[in-house]
Amino acid sequence: ANFDGRLEQVNPAWTKTLGWTEEELTSRGFAGFIHPEDHEATNAIQKELSQGRPIRDFENRYLCKDGSFRWLSWRCHPLVESSQIFGIARDVTDRRKNEERLVEQMALLDAAHEAILVKDMDERIIFWNKGAERTFGWTAEEVLGRKPPDLLFKNPDEYQKAYAELLAKGEYSGELLKLNKRGEELMIATRWTLVRDERGQPKSVLAMNSDVTEKKRLESQFLRAQRMDSIGTLAGGIAHDLNNMLAPILMSLEILKMKFPDEATEHLLDTLLNSAQRGADLVKQVLSFARGVEGERIVINPSHLLRDIQKIAFDTFPKSVVLDLDVPPTLWTVMGDPTQLHQVFLNLCVNARDAMPEGGQLNITLANIVLDETYAAMNPGSSPGSYVMIDISDTGTGIPPEVQERIFEPFFTTKEFGKGTGLGLSTTIGIIKSHKGFINLYSEVGKGSKFKVYLPASTSAQAAQEVAVAQTRLPRGDGELILVVDDEDAIRQTVKNTLERFNYRVVLAEHGAEAISLYVRHRNEVAVVITDMAMPVMDGPATIIALQSLDPKLKIIGSSGLSSNGGVAKAIGCGIQHFVPKPYTAEVMLRKLRDILTEDPAEPAA
Repeated sequence: ANFDGRLEQVNPAWTKTLGWTEEELTSRGFAGFIHPEDHEATNAIQKELSQGRPIRDFENRYLCKDGSFRWLSWRCHPLVESSQIFGIARDVTDRRKNEERLVEQMALLDAAHEAILVKDMDERIIFWNKGAERTFGWTAEEVLGRKPPDLLFKNPDEYQKAYAELLAKGEYSGELLKLNKRGEELMIATRWTLVRDERGQPKSVLAMNSDVTEKKRLESQFLRAQRMDSIGTLAGGIAHDLNNMLAPILMSLEILKMKFPDEATEHLLDTLLNSAQRGADLVKQVLSFARGVEGERIVINPSHLLRDIQKIAFDTFPKSVVLDLDVPPTLWTVMGDPTQLHQVFLNLCVNARDAMPEGGQLNITLANIVLDETYAAMNPGSSPGSYVMIDISDTGTGIPPEVQERIFEPFFTTKEFGKGTGLGLSTTIGIIKSHKGFINLYSEVGKGSKFKVYLPASTSAQAAQEVAVAQTRLPRGDGELILVVDDEDAIRQTVKNTLERFNYRVVLAEHGAEAISLYVRHRNEVAVVITDMAMPVMDGPATIIALQSLDPKLKIIGSSGLSSNGGVAKAIGCGIQHFVPKPYTAEVMLRKLRDILTEDPAEPAA
């Protein structure tokens, strides 16, 4: 070819590859054969050649006589003295098609919901799809070249055992416990396949992973419910026989007390009578938590039951335990069994007393409340509607997290042998559920505990509407940007929807590190930060300290599922004075936002 862009001479391979005759190829400039999208790059290469610089591995598309295009890879050397170009072109169409097909396949793998990775035989990761990024939290750049045992496994021995089975059988499937970037444990359903080369030798491992953590949790809950049903069935089956055995014992003891009135015998018979009565009460408790007995449902004002318990506490609790009862002027009624609900409230108060061996404050607060979608989304098991809320709080020793996870299980107790059956709270939750209500626990070691019981209210539609309207007559925003930081996706989205409905703009962060990045990007716009106090990667206190280092005047609201006392203590310890306990209603958050946005910056928050 010459520098003017004309092919002067071609070999027979040209006509075989493109279908043109030699005369057709040399009768016009080569620009007429080049794909329109490649003209600019080809002109640049032609300029390089005209300046005496050789070109290697340049690729463009040439038109075939049948109208198709083929990719050619060039090696060109300029002959400046004769203004000619000597070039060798190689047909790389098949290779380019394979590359395009590979890109398409990679895109499909990235679109897959499953976490897919490929590792070489040195066990180093060479491919990591978007599904893996979503599941485990690491980007491809962070994991390529690293080994799965060092990255994903809490117990590398499990990995080695599975890998040995893969090498022996050519495939492996099972469930393995793995870790994500935040250090959280995930149960992963794994399928590994050994990929071999054309000689049959192993060259890589394809791993397909599905996160079944939530599925396993639901299965565990289902199995627990089955166990509870089995206990209920067993309790129902033996209750009749137990009562038949205990009834004549109780009656006989009363007769014996009349027949043998001497003090020594009477004392012995009283002991036997108390033991038999305890056995009868135990049967009732088993039936209660197993829902074997529904009880009679009548209209009840819960304040009457709590006033009776207040009297019992005054007569029997240590004087170092101070009980305060707060009842609104007009409290809604509930449909329930007074005996069972009395048992619920008394059990919670007794537990609070036991948690304060050195004395303390026991506060009981009753309130009418209409729960909205925001609260329901944060609190599984609840639903929007009208409730009477009974808040029983103490300033006692608090409950460790590992105990909170099991506190409602039947026969689980932290009390000494002979001082508790472990049926108290399981009975409590069984009764509350049978009344279509739910219970929430907030506790922190050394900061006390708070039990909130919610019972569906029996109230007129008008009264419920008045409370609902009062709660929804809420302050609206003025387009302020709110940064919401929480590791729970459901909470982030619910808060976002709520705030946007009330004219706020919202940006979301999954943890503190992401929050810092977003704040730096939007620091001139962010009006308030709402952050959870307990998060992985960077928790609430660390996030607050980092944000305040960027802007000491930044307005921050802390939020936590711990007891309000403990949460407030953490918030104040970080230098902030605004706090809302979780779960919270839209009313609580919107009023808190309005308070913090309108407060005088010179005045400290109340």
